[in-house]
Amino acid sequence: MKAGSCQLNPALIIVLVFKLCFYGVSNSSELQVCKLCNGTVLSNSTVGLFCSSSAGRIGGRCCLNNGTSGDTDRITGLDLSNCSLAQVGNLQEASTATIIDLSLNPIDNISDFSFQGFIELDYLILPVKVLCPGGAISWKKIEEKKGNRFCEGQNSMCNQTRQMSTGCPENSQCAPFGPGLFECSCADNYHGYKCLREGEFPVLQVFGPLSASTVVISFVLWFTQRRMAKPL
Repeated sequence: MKAGSCQLNPALIIVLVFKLCFYGVSNSSELQVCKLCNGTVLSNSTVGLFCSSSAGRIGGRCCLNNGTSGDTDRITGLDLSNCSLAQVGNLQEASTATIIDLSLNPIDNISDFSFQGFIELDYLILPVKVLCPGGAISWKKIEEKKGNRFCEGQNSMCNQTRQMSTGCPENSQCAPFGPGLFECSCADNYHGYKCLREGEFPVLQVFGPLSASTVVISFVLWFTQRRMAKPL
């Protein structure tokens, strides 16, 4: 039997592309950081007690928000203690965490940028030889006990005169961005390099041609591949 050539409807291709994108997003939404270590959060651990007191639910090594507002996968606590971690990898999935426990791991040091964007982090437990990210100026209280270092109460770097003296430029606003970090965003009606341009950002002028170019290139690639496809 001789098979005929298969011609796909362009509309069908678009639908398939959107389905693939959605499938990729749904897969990537799985919280991998909760599986970085075997086991689950113990009920009598620091994170476990926090989770119980905040009416959260345990999922692997995470405490998850147990609300009904659509953010039930929001991480509020992360327990990676005693996981034989030699270094801290990408923890961005846990950027909404209030408490993180990294104790009992052979970690030598941690970069401040490991907690970039962790603006809600208020309680961090580390091996005693590891310093609190951002230094003493970034925390209200730092203490050593039971062989661990406790970093408590994250300070806003926007309130630190030393940092702000060389921080955000004129026409911008400072916002906390994690321990020892801050970010600058342009004030209303300002945009561009160092927020020097006044007026609304030209969204249509910037993204209009870009979107049109993307559509044209996609169509050309699809048409080219379709022409090169050989019948079975």
